[in-house]
Amino acid sequence: MFGRIRRRREQEFSEIQRKAHEDWLRMDGLVPPVVQMQAATEQPAEPAPVVDDFIPPELRVPSHDQLDGRVMPWPWPVVLEGEVVACAECGAYRDWLILSMHDQVWLRCRDGHQQHERRLDTAWFNRHSGPGDAIHATFEDCLRHLGHR
Repeated sequence: MFGRIRRRREQEFSEIQRKAHEDWLRMDGLVPPVVQMQAATEQPAEPAPVVDDFIPPELRVPSHDQLDGRVMPWPWPVVLEGEVVACAECGAYRDWLILSMHDQVWLRCRDGHQQHERRLDTAWFNRHSGPGDAIHATFEDCLRHLGHR
């Protein structure tokens, strides 16, 4: 009894598939009338005007290879490996300028003493620095901008 039911269902299903395939073949290549009307009334579009795709020179930001370095203020103590970094000459331990130049990181205290910090790298600098707010022609201009001497 169940075998007959299964065979009948298979025959009904295959008949439905056959009819759907025939309908699909009949409709192949037909275009709806609405699409035909739109295609007939469309005017050829004018070509788009050619514009310069580049940012104007006054809005361009120089790339990292066009800069001698980048500087950020760091008013807090620099703690590396559980140790507070202090200036080797005057002992200052806060209010640093951190300079990233040529894949090296330097610390500059308020008194103008600079020391190379080997435990910091450019990746650390990039993680902790924000976007630059100015570009300066000289290092002295940058120091004046940040309030250092």
